Amino acid sequence: MIVSMIAAMSKNRVIGKNNDLPWKLPDDTKFFMEKTKGHHTIMGRKNYDSIPKKFKPLPERINIVVTRQKKFQAPGCLVVDSVDEGLTIAKVNKEPEAFIIGGAEIYKLGLPYADRLYLTEIHAEIEGDTFFPVFDRNRWSEISRVHHDTDERHAYSFDFVVYEKK
Repeated sequence: MIVSMIAAMSKNRVIGKNNDLPWKLPDDTKFFMEKTKGHHTIMGRKNYDSIPKKFKPLPERINIVVTRQKKFQAPGCLVVDSVDEGLTIAKVNKEPEAFIIGGAEIYKLGLPYADRLYLTEIHAEIEGDTFFPVFDRNRWSEISRVHHDTDERHAYSFDFVVYEKK
């Protein structure tokens, strides 16, 4: 099973502000939905809480929420107490590619397991309070990069970048 992490981050590694995205990038949202559709998605409780009610659980995915809260309820989701437990469920279900979808703490815990990173690298420094973990880029090979310019729907230019662990 391939373990992938998927995130959008600014030049200063911001991934969130006030438990929300500090940007509106519809094509990035579409990319996320298309990549993760049909797969196990592993997220932290705060990330789960940030998802608008109408999208909970994320449709056409097996949603796994990682939390230390023993009695946490997430209707339509599996609730576990570790990233490892979430990945074990995906593996038992013969998932070809499981996705770790955040937030910051879950990315940090998931990084040692990751084989692939799908990063939307936003070409701007953006104010935020939640950050993607620092990782050693020398341990990763860039497999692809697709540029997206600013336009009427996207205030920032960005690249869809795929990295694989060396």
